[in-house]
Amino acid sequence: MNKLFSALTILMLLALSACDNPSISASTGCGETASAVTSNDSSADVYSFCIVNTYDHDSSAFTQGLVYHEGVFYEGTGLRGQSNIRKVEIETGDVLQTRDINAQFFGEGITLWNDQLLQLTWQAEKGFIYDRETFESQGEFSYPTEGWGITHDGIKLMMSDGSNAIFYLDPDTFDITSGVEVVENGQQINRLNELEYINGEIWANVWLTNNIVRIDPENGNVIGWLDLTGLKPTSDLNNRDAVLNGIAYDVENDRLFVTGKLWSKVFEIQLVPQN
Repeated sequence: MNKLFSALTILMLLALSACDNPSISASTGCGETASAVTSNDSSADVYSFCIVNTYDHDSSAFTQGLVYHEGVFYEGTGLRGQSNIRKVEIETGDVLQTRDINAQFFGEGITLWNDQLLQLTWQAEKGFIYDRETFESQGEFSYPTEGWGITHDGIKLMMSDGSNAIFYLDPDTFDITSGVEVVENGQQINRLNELEYINGEIWANVWLTNNIVRIDPENGNVIGWLDLTGLKPTSDLNNRDAVLNGIAYDVENDRLFVTGKLWSKVFEIQLVPQN
């Protein structure tokens, strides 16, 4: 009996440690673990994932930006004639509030800055400012690049344009003040898309991959990789446009959410170290 008890204890401890991560806390709720992470030559930390919770998501939403705030998601969607901003109930996936943008614009990433919601557009070099509560327009801003993802660190805005560059913007003037180029072992990490600032790092979806890259905002160096291979909902597997895109972080409760363009689910996940 003592040997059986010891074996069971060891198995329980292994299960509890499976989601241990220095940035995203462990949880005993992970009952579904990812398959083996894709091997790569990175010297940075590599993580797989385990699923904590699964929520419904509007599968017609071409997700370009995702933000958690006070118990709900704010989401920005793309495609010309279909782009909008919306407030979404997490538990049900119900859209609580929405505002369309002019059909000439292709909506891109969003972020919340104080009491405002900021939305990028793809190739128009124009962004929109909304009241966070009412979604009423409060103005526009411009930038000299394509707009892909946007986040902030509480001091400055951070924007991607689909290259390996992340631009830092003054939140009052929207002028580009500085930035970094994301590299690993001398190689550029291109197609940086949706952004989220998490625990002093920039996390970025890499478009057309299953990867999220973790970036040092001081120098652009790659800190780590999160491989989400196997996460895409089975009902969306045949849709080539349904690619990973969308990162949201609940700071108070240390929860990480991810989804994709046209995905039918949003996942709360935790990281599993692979090296």
